[in-house]
Amino acid sequence: MFTGYTDQTVDVFWGIRFNNDRAWFAEHKQEFQDAVTTPTKALAGELYDWFQETYPDLHLNVHISRIYRDARRLHGRGPYKEHLWFTIERPHERFESVPALYFELAPNYYSYGCGYWEAGAATMAKLRARIDNAPKPLERLARRLNKSKFVLSGEEFKRPKGDAGKLLNPWYNRKNIAIGYDDNPEGVLFTPQLKGEVLDGFRFLMPYYQYLDTLAGDMEPNR
Repeated sequence: MFTGYTDQTVDVFWGIRFNNDRAWFAEHKQEFQDAVTTPTKALAGELYDWFQETYPDLHLNVHISRIYRDARRLHGRGPYKEHLWFTIERPHERFESVPALYFELAPNYYSYGCGYWEAGAATMAKLRARIDNAPKPLERLARRLNKSKFVLSGEEFKRPKGDAGKLLNPWYNRKNIAIGYDDNPEGVLFTPQLKGEVLDGFRFLMPYYQYLDTLAGDMEPNR
């Protein structure tokens, strides 16, 4: 049962940031297991159970990231990531074009939301075509989003792809799309109520997740 994270959770992440080497991590591995891995698995599992019960036809999976960096991609950094996350998403072979709901925890923030790890040019072209052909559904979602605590993000094109109007331009002119909420690692993070907060967020985000997820079935423009 998820009972919340602890001060030790944040301390371990700060420890990794300032002591990112194998000797330090080996000495503190049990702390990491107790303060980070165990509660994260509990939170992910309980949220996933809700999805399985509420959206069984989506056939979603839960995936918890590893703390170990890919040894081929260290680029002068330490061997451990300074954050951990889990995603709830459809099975896939590549991250491209598959949106996910996510929760992420780091020493200086926690966040949750939905969107793409890497949308890909074809997916974003499909989004622009859908906006061109039928803007009303996304207009309703955009207005709803603008009244919420969640923020739209993603790298924007230096040269806009077009003008979809003030409301939809932030969606139309991005290379990637994500919708998220960030907060400081305090308060509710250390209580069982975190699960309810994230679950309420996921409930709010499901129409956005489903809108993005159905883009995969759209025809690619100019074909």
